[in-house]
Amino acid sequence: MKLLRYGPRGQEKPGLIDANGTIRDLSGVIPDLAGDVLTRLPDLAKLDTSKLPEVPGTPRLGACVAGTGKFICIGLNYADHAAESGLQVPPEPVIFMKATSAICGPNDPILIPRTSQKTDWEVELGVVIGKPAKYITEAEALSHIAGYCVINDVSERAFQTERAGQWTKGKSCDNFGQTGPWLVTPDEVADPQNLPMWLTVNGQTMQNGSTRTMVYGVAHIVAYLSQFFTLHPGDIISTGTPPGVGMGMKPPRFLKAGDVVELGIEGLGTQKQTCVQD
Repeated sequence: MKLLRYGPRGQEKPGLIDANGTIRDLSGVIPDLAGDVLTRLPDLAKLDTSKLPEVPGTPRLGACVAGTGKFICIGLNYADHAAESGLQVPPEPVIFMKATSAICGPNDPILIPRTSQKTDWEVELGVVIGKPAKYITEAEALSHIAGYCVINDVSERAFQTERAGQWTKGKSCDNFGQTGPWLVTPDEVADPQNLPMWLTVNGQTMQNGSTRTMVYGVAHIVAYLSQFFTLHPGDIISTGTPPGVGMGMKPPRFLKAGDVVELGIEGLGTQKQTCVQD
């Protein structure tokens, strides 16, 4: 299934994409794509989608999951991205948190912070947890996943690396976490380690990679994280980015107001954002 949330920000309703590509309203069946609902997504697959109300027009899409408690990111998880960043591949996954207030819809604008000089892009595979995971094995990990999605892990590099402290402040600005368009259930993702991914800025290809080149795969990451804290339904894991970010270019290139960023992952949909000055 391809599940989504649509409507004005803060008033999103749950929906799904039917076989004809039409959005169908799920608000009469579930309250939202959040919490315990994520533990019983297989029940939704049994619905007769033709009996669900059609959603007219082209509504705004919100983040494809709600009620996220943790937005966990994995740094330097592609060897070639680590190289372009001038850093070594880490001996264990690098974990950092992105504020949940950064989460927004897939086509919501990128807000460039007032003092930003180095706002950057990162196409990433997102993993949404579907049932609690604590001290699980790698063999068990995929069964704890509700679905997959596209994430733009927008980053302000000067905030992230040139100022004192940790990475969080360079990763957590408003609208620095476009998520969606869809939450795609695992039955539609044959192999999360073989998904082509891409990103363009103003039509120019910047990133053209694949989850094949991850250092630490999805199952390893989920199991690894569960050794430190419980993963809860709705938690998002953003699994790292392939090479081609602005910071790694020579000379570096960063986003400015008016730039248009488009990105996608095969089978998981696409995003399009216009950059605006906050």
